[in-house]
Amino acid sequence: MIKFKVLALALIVSPCFSCGEDPVPKPKGFLRLDYPPAEYKETDTDLPFTFEKNTLAPKIRKVKIDDKNRSFGINIDYPSLKGTIYLTYIKVTENNLIPLIRDSQNLTQEHTQKADVIEGDFYENKDHRVYGMFYEIGGNAASQSQFYVTDSVNHFLNGSLYFYAKPNYDSILPAADYLKKDIKHIMETLKWK
Repeated sequence: MIKFKVLALALIVSPCFSCGEDPVPKPKGFLRLDYPPAEYKETDTDLPFTFEKNTLAPKIRKVKIDDKNRSFGINIDYPSLKGTIYLTYIKVTENNLIPLIRDSQNLTQEHTQKADVIEGDFYENKDHRVYGMFYEIGGNAASQSQFYVTDSVNHFLNGSLYFYAKPNYDSILPAADYLKKDIKHIMETLKWK
């Protein structure tokens, strides 16, 4: 009976001395997405402008040609990021520049229902006659970045970033940040022909 009491006492007391530190819960794990460093190459197409695109986007697709308005769409696909930068080029005429700018701004403002914040930055490159706006859209909006640029005389280019998934800001944020840099690089390297 004494052996049983000593054994019971040892079992009760031993947990008090067995651990030197208080247990600490493990932090939540987050998915780490590493994208390759961006490598840019100038486009070589029959477009009325040139720009440098990331080699992560294998090709440019020209779509929706509208000869009447002298406009067309260009898609820059990023299959590994499940996203596309959609560009729309429209030839500027005597009466369409102000409506084009207004339509581009309205397209961005349509995301206010789902967006937490919309920040706009003016862009200007006097050497290449490129002027416009870049919009960053935060929250669960369908598009995370949009922009437009023009030379105010002949050319107008509008762009939007979309992903092939339901918008979940936390999930797409790393890819959206990566492609936001590509969009800014497109704007910075754009040259009208």
